[in-house]
Amino acid sequence: MKKQIGIILLSFLAFSEAKAQHHLEQKFTRQDSLRGSITKERAWWDVKHYHLDIKVNPKDSTITGSNTIKYKVVEEYNRMQIDLQNPLTINKVIQDGVELKYNREGNAYFIDLVARQKEGSIKELTVFYGGKPKVANNPPWDGGITWKKDSNGNPFIASTCQGLGASVWWPNKDHMYDEVDNMLISVNVPGNLTNVSNGRLQSVKKLKDGTKTFNWYVSNPINNYGVNINVGDYVSFSEKYKGEKGNLDLSYYVLKDNLAKAKKQFKDAPRMLEAFEHWFGPYPFYEDSFKLVEAPYLGMEHQSSVTYGNGFENGYRGTDLSGTGWGLKFDFIIIHEAGHEWFANNITNKDIADMWIHESFTNYSESIFVEYFYGKQAGFEYVRGLRKKIQNDMPIIGTYDVNSEGSSDMYYKGANMLHTLRQIVDSDEKWRSILRGLNSTFYHQTVTTKQIEGYLSDHAGLDLQSFFDQYLRDTRIPTLEYFFKDNKMGFRWTNCVADFNMPVKIFINGKEQWLKPTTAWTNNTISVENPKLKIDPNFYVAEFNITE
Repeated sequence: MKKQIGIILLSFLAFSEAKAQHHLEQKFTRQDSLRGSITKERAWWDVKHYHLDIKVNPKDSTITGSNTIKYKVVEEYNRMQIDLQNPLTINKVIQDGVELKYNREGNAYFIDLVARQKEGSIKELTVFYGGKPKVANNPPWDGGITWKKDSNGNPFIASTCQGLGASVWWPNKDHMYDEVDNMLISVNVPGNLTNVSNGRLQSVKKLKDGTKTFNWYVSNPINNYGVNINVGDYVSFSEKYKGEKGNLDLSYYVLKDNLAKAKKQFKDAPRMLEAFEHWFGPYPFYEDSFKLVEAPYLGMEHQSSVTYGNGFENGYRGTDLSGTGWGLKFDFIIIHEAGHEWFANNITNKDIADMWIHESFTNYSESIFVEYFYGKQAGFEYVRGLRKKIQNDMPIIGTYDVNSEGSSDMYYKGANMLHTLRQIVDSDEKWRSILRGLNSTFYHQTVTTKQIEGYLSDHAGLDLQSFFDQYLRDTRIPTLEYFFKDNKMGFRWTNCVADFNMPVKIFINGKEQWLKPTTAWTNNTISVENPKLKIDPNFYVAEFNITE
């Protein structure tokens, strides 16, 4: 029977490799490169501040306004790339009172600057734009603007743009590598509605036409897709959380009819903070507070303005993704999306190809939330339960410089990769110090896979290159192949990268021991009659006994 299983496994792996090869052969366009690479027109300037000043008009589904961009000149040059996606258009660009010329190539606008851009100087310009932005057909996965109405007929509007890019609804330097240092978000809406965005509310101004402008200030660096608008007939309530850096303001915005349900369900927010501050370190944005905001879609990790649409019930839309029962002990959207405050918003990938840094750690955060409140075994069962969703169809890491993310396995396989790494580290306190160390070392930074791999290897005290090559860059499940013969056990890794050498914990007739296999056969002497081998189930690997 095991030989048959081995044949099935190899057939599956051959199919996976074929799909992965198809992914690698994917054709990319110049637009992909303009969107996903650090072009010459981007590289010479460092964005320091945005003032996004817009009017959201529910009657005709339009957004109009401007973005004033303050930047530091890193290298003298006179051509700037600003991104804005169809069907929105830039109408005018002003610097120092002079209207600038520009030309458009797809979603990239190239602006010709007149004033000298002296290295080290701080400059600014204002981009005016407007139109009907792309409608989000299936948010948050298919981004754009959602234009809905609540049960009372009031407009219920929100932005989502991960992957697609923030330029789907506002003009900016739309690449992950350069986060703006701080930001003012001014949103004008009808007077009966409220806009909630990132950071702290500075003021609300009533205009003569009956509209209101909400001014939100973000004092910390923020990635473009983390910026959001949420417009609705909101009510709010708040509390303070005594955290590692003092009192943290928690604010909750929900539609009027859902206030009672929210006051009960949102108790998971302080629980989330308790668990994640323990595992990851202090919440990274005390200065900007923490908000949960009801939205007309499932939810998203917008920085300090996490959006929520999970129906005020536990699990993922009422279901347990792990199939273990533990997933119904918490509200998935509150825990998962808020987990991104540490991995995505605090530590942000420079290139979307490395989005595993966001999703693997955050998917893993669900299991350590479970562990914190329900015990180690519960957390381990939860993350192992997610394995049934792993596809092993494409490498987790995508293609660089073309805005191409990798496989969806960055979620469930990525979480199990980290869970496996924890077993190798073999010390809970050391593992916790590594997770906290990541968030302090790379605090408010954009990073590469190389940096994260290097940190994990250095602080685990292990050479993890082949480990990451296997789980991030390959689609195969490493398989421990072994046999028993004449008081000896032979073992090796197969279905793996050439130099794979991960240690693994096994049990022979219930007795624990560690093996250090390589891709070559190794023999150990054993003194056990009728030996039966079992791999610790917390390692994401397969096994194959060639003697049966």
